[in-house]
Amino acid sequence: GILGGVIAAVRQRTVLDYGVMAGSLLGVSMPIFWLGLVLMYFFAVDLGWLPPSGRLSVEYESQVPFITGMYLVDTLLVGHWAAFADAVRHLIMPATALATIPIALIARITRSSLLEVLRQDYIRTARAKGLVAWLVTYRHALPNALLPVLTVIGLQVGMLLGGAVLTETIFSINGVGRYIVDSIANRDYPAVQGA
Repeated sequence: GILGGVIAAVRQRTVLDYGVMAGSLLGVSMPIFWLGLVLMYFFAVDLGWLPPSGRLSVEYESQVPFITGMYLVDTLLVGHWAAFADAVRHLIMPATALATIPIALIARITRSSLLEVLRQDYIRTARAKGLVAWLVTYRHALPNALLPVLTVIGLQVGMLLGGAVLTETIFSINGVGRYIVDSIANRDYPAVQGA
């Protein structure tokens, strides 16, 4: 998101700027559950490239010992590279669905913040001194533009938990989001409040 926002700000009013901003508008507007279903339909059903649900294929579940409960870490600890690759394949669609909205929002905030900083007097002074444009942008403007972006990133961490409820339900992943859904179904109110 930060990279997209920087590209859109540096190349303001170009095809890159309009493309990044259109993509971020689409990303912010798209509900997670709908994106998850569309990804599942295209990449799992139509193309058959990725598994539609779960965390690991059935043939690997008995081969990976339960050490940490995280299949990526467990497969690395055991050295089972085929199971690691399978676990990564299972994470591509849920991670994409969950990350789309925060990435789009961060790109928009980065662009607007960087454009505001690039209009400041000290940036004009740095350019007037003859500094290279990329050095002015990345050394002088970007660190000051990242302050509001870091605030938004911190706020998005809490929003990811709400998205995890939908994502884990759609992709049949057992996690905190799925635990919340099961606790709601079982009317286990202390568990819902704790999660």
